[in-house]
Amino acid sequence: MTQTYNVSAKQLTSNYAVLRTLEPNSFVVGQSMTVAGVGTPFNGTFQILDIPEYYFVGINGNTGAPYFDTTRPIENQVLYACTGDDVLWVVSNVGTIAYSQVCSWITAADIEAWLGIAVATAADQTFITQCASAANQFIYRRRQEAGYFDSLTTSPSGDVTLGTIMYGGALYRQRGSIDQFASFTEMGQAPVTGLSPIIMQLCGLNRPAVA
Repeated sequence: MTQTYNVSAKQLTSNYAVLRTLEPNSFVVGQSMTVAGVGTPFNGTFQILDIPEYYFVGINGNTGAPYFDTTRPIENQVLYACTGDDVLWVVSNVGTIAYSQVCSWITAADIEAWLGIAVATAADQTFITQCASAANQFIYRRRQEAGYFDSLTTSPSGDVTLGTIMYGGALYRQRGSIDQFASFTEMGQAPVTGLSPIIMQLCGLNRPAVA
């Protein structure tokens, strides 16, 4: 999942750059982004260090931490380390920020093992792979919304892994239906419980991040 944002302003102070995006962004501290078209030295791939809500003043000489002017709120900003000459905060509608988040906690094989089946056709393999990708992205995004900061490549714990696999399995079992599992019994169709309470519990959803 790659999102591209347009840059609307830029600043470079004490070897830290701040860019403002034209659109509301979904950046997460610690993740990577790629800046292009803004100009040297802003361009490149960088780790996100902060999502400032105010004007960036500089680095505190005692703590080494960035500090801000809380009387000057500025939305949609991102801060990263960038070596170069200072550039005053200036409107500059040039350049983009590409932000990619591709979660890879589980695979199609994990879902197959949980379901206890082996896919029969290439089309089945394509679909179950798609279910694994969707489960990874969905659970990662939901945990991010709950305040968790997770690695994109390594699941934070075994319970989250199992919850993600179970959700992917639910997506696979729902194949061919709109909002419920397909059924051939006279009792009708069973309601979908893809994001069931146990999956939410395993994945730590609907509650704030905990230590």
